[in-house]
Amino acid sequence: MDRGEKWMNKLLFSPLKIKDITLRNRITVSPMCQYSSMDGFANNWHLVHLGSRAVGGASLVTTEATAVESEGRISPQDLGIWKDEHIEFLKQITGFIESQGAAAGIQLAHAGRKASTRRPWDSGSRSVKPEEGGWVPVGPSPIPFDKGYLVPIELTLKEMENIKKSFQEATGRAYHAGFKVIEIHAAHGYLIHEFLSPLSNRRKDEYGGTLENRMRFPLEIVKAARKVWPEKYPLFVRISATDWVPEGWDLEQSVGFSKKLKEEGVDLIVCSSGGLVPDAEIPNEPGYQVPFSDRIRNEVGILTAALGLITGAEQAEKILQEGKADLVAIAREFLRNPYWALLASIQLQVEADLWPVQYLRAKI
Repeated sequence: MDRGEKWMNKLLFSPLKIKDITLRNRITVSPMCQYSSMDGFANNWHLVHLGSRAVGGASLVTTEATAVESEGRISPQDLGIWKDEHIEFLKQITGFIESQGAAAGIQLAHAGRKASTRRPWDSGSRSVKPEEGGWVPVGPSPIPFDKGYLVPIELTLKEMENIKKSFQEATGRAYHAGFKVIEIHAAHGYLIHEFLSPLSNRRKDEYGGTLENRMRFPLEIVKAARKVWPEKYPLFVRISATDWVPEGWDLEQSVGFSKKLKEEGVDLIVCSSGGLVPDAEIPNEPGYQVPFSDRIRNEVGILTAALGLITGAEQAEKILQEGKADLVAIAREFLRNPYWALLASIQLQVEADLWPVQYLRAKI
């Protein structure tokens, strides 16, 4: 088998063109919170964290949830893009990622009722109270996420307009910072997901109740972003395909939502799940979210990314070969090994041109 045949037979290392961006393979780095910012600014930690995964062979490296408003941060130490001053260092990061052959992506987010919380390694109550340097979170309805979380303030229509504007302005900043892909975070129990799920959205106006009403604000945010994001660049949306709770958001609704997202110019759906309620019973087994990616990809006719306990190269390759996703998004494995993609190419015996010349002496 010659090199070309090997390349064609291993989808994991085949390129994928989306709009004007060609990803060098199907391996992407999922957003992973680092809780290492001050006032939303990126720093050397983010440069090394994200840059090393680009050196490690991934095709798309996406920032952690990056807040479009100061009060949209999960924790006071989250990354942000709510002001122009954030652009300069982010531009340094995107430049390095691209210099290593990868595309730079940014996840735009608002934490909603799960905002103003402590970092995982900090002690104390779950929420950071205003007198401790935090703030009172907002949401579609005044329902807290769990015990120990602050009760969110129900958003007014004017405040929702301001949040839409914040997403739109953050999208413009992302472009000026050099990102080529944006991913709108509509998953894991954060603000957009909170509007989608009937468990967290109990509004009585045109933004609550029916599925059409619950989708309205999320779709308006996507539409606002798409207006200013260049048509030549991809726009992704990350969803939680199910809440894993009866009477909550589920796969059927996710399919309907994905159809609407496709109509609004979304190019790819990242298929995650859960995060809305603390007591959901989630089957944490290898590939447990792949069926969501499979169903949405093949029923809606849109590109999808699969994620969730995807740890091995053969496992990732099988997902692609079976037509269940177009990309695989890796998170914890990239924390354990920034060079996961390089080693995957060896395991699959693919002569992928990924290794930096500085590292060639270590190639097996």
